[in-house]
Amino acid sequence: MTHEGGNDPPTDRTGQNQGDTAMLFDIPTTPAVAVKGEQAAYPVHRVFCVGRNYAAHAAEMGHEVDREAPFYFTKAASTIVHSGATIPYPPGTENYHYEMEFVVAIGKPVFKADLAEAASAVYGYACGLDMTRRDLQLVAREKGRPWDLGKDVEQSAVISDITKAAEFGEIAKQRIWLSVNGETKQEATLDDLIWKVPELVSHLSRYYHLIPGDLIYTGTPAGVGAVKAGDKIEGGVDGLAPIALTITDPE
Repeated sequence: MTHEGGNDPPTDRTGQNQGDTAMLFDIPTTPAVAVKGEQAAYPVHRVFCVGRNYAAHAAEMGHEVDREAPFYFTKAASTIVHSGATIPYPPGTENYHYEMEFVVAIGKPVFKADLAEAASAVYGYACGLDMTRRDLQLVAREKGRPWDLGKDVEQSAVISDITKAAEFGEIAKQRIWLSVNGETKQEATLDDLIWKVPELVSHLSRYYHLIPGDLIYTGTPAGVGAVKAGDKIEGGVDGLAPIALTITDPE
């Protein structure tokens, strides 16, 4: 954005000059994801996750598919961790689950978009893991409470390098899969997605001004399950950089 006067410092959404404000303490920098073929990285602004977007997974979780509209939960951008990481088993759970995901990276601002506008707003795709404290999620669900303790877990939004949309091509029957210690646990194809990518971007843009840096984890196939310390998770989507995560002992 260009400001009158040319030398004015940038403003935040409150209208305050960022350059004029001294901070009491430092916080972690914005996480960023490598992009295939690019020197610059993709900074992460927000992480949206789609619930029950594969029929077989909805069934294994005890639900019918809601075809009226998609629904979402969020993870903080600070939960992002790169493929290949080794992380400790998280506190507060005895049932930590993997969920393999096809991730959409937004590349331009979009608001109240139609399907064509939504499709054109996609920058690229990646593999993702939505790691979940399942026991805490289920307790919250049964009590009608938010899922934050189950889903918004530190180091729980794992992501591979991003592949640009033009390089990936049309979303069709690409295989999505996950294994634990070499044993396949999840397997489906992207055409099994109930809500397709343009539909998700269009629908979400009715409620948010989506901008570059926003990620959408589009849901997981059936076959989710628990991991333990020492387990190695690997997964992939045809045409994308694969994903890997190793779980170690709790802190």
